[in-house]
Amino acid sequence: MTAPRDNTARRAELAAFLRSRRERITPEQVGLPRGARRRTPGLRREEVAHLGAVGVTWYTWLEQARDIHVSPQVLDAVARALLLDRAERSHLFVLAGAVDPTPDRECTTVTPALRQVLRQLEPFPAVLQNSRYDILAYNSTYSRLMCDLDALPEEDRNCMWLAFTHPEWRASVVDLDATMRVMAAKFRASMAEHVAEPAWKALVARLTEASPEFREIWAQHEVLRPVSAVKLFRHPRVGVLQLSATSLWTGPNPGPKLLSYTPVDETSRERLEQLADLAALAVG
Repeated sequence: MTAPRDNTARRAELAAFLRSRRERITPEQVGLPRGARRRTPGLRREEVAHLGAVGVTWYTWLEQARDIHVSPQVLDAVARALLLDRAERSHLFVLAGAVDPTPDRECTTVTPALRQVLRQLEPFPAVLQNSRYDILAYNSTYSRLMCDLDALPEEDRNCMWLAFTHPEWRASVVDLDATMRVMAAKFRASMAEHVAEPAWKALVARLTEASPEFREIWAQHEVLRPVSAVKLFRHPRVGVLQLSATSLWTGPNPGPKLLSYTPVDETSRERLEQLADLAALAVG
């Protein structure tokens, strides 16, 4: 059974998410007149209730984090009224406590077999992460891709923390601003399943205290589904690398993922081999 404190945290996150989505929609987007006396950014609560065919009082209570029952049918109506995309709709259902057909069951055990897979992928960088962006294991090429991971204390081996606070890691990411926003949005989507868990809350609190950029981005309540993409890295010794990121789940249930980077062109392949040689020399 979910503890009352967990329910309170989840309702508060849901309320903040709904307000952020409502305030970003203009009346013109949903066919409503703006009017001369509008003060509220975006839509009014009663306009969302009207568009979703739900009660104004009920919707107001939802944005006030009241303890009320939310049916899947009403969630569907609210999602359509707020023009939520697929990721945002999924986020809404999780925060509202709707039944998830594929609940997250993470296992953070790094088996010898997984470590062998990481080694065999060299010279391609590869890392094992959980949904909180904790770095659980990595091969030698990844250890030198963005900074010297081996030199970091274990509590700092988290990609969110490094992207927002570590100078060398940040300098290696060519499009840092976009990367930080995408990472924060993916992190928020994942956190919907863990919103009251101490480790997740502690990481958010730590980032909030350390990074003004994180505070600004986090307040926007963006969510994204994981996608594969080509990423650009700038290494001080080997130059710019264009790498295609691929994520693989490591078990039958969603949990830790194995993230690998493969070169997009021959130049990047050669530079990865140089990076692998540098990593081997550092180990030796």
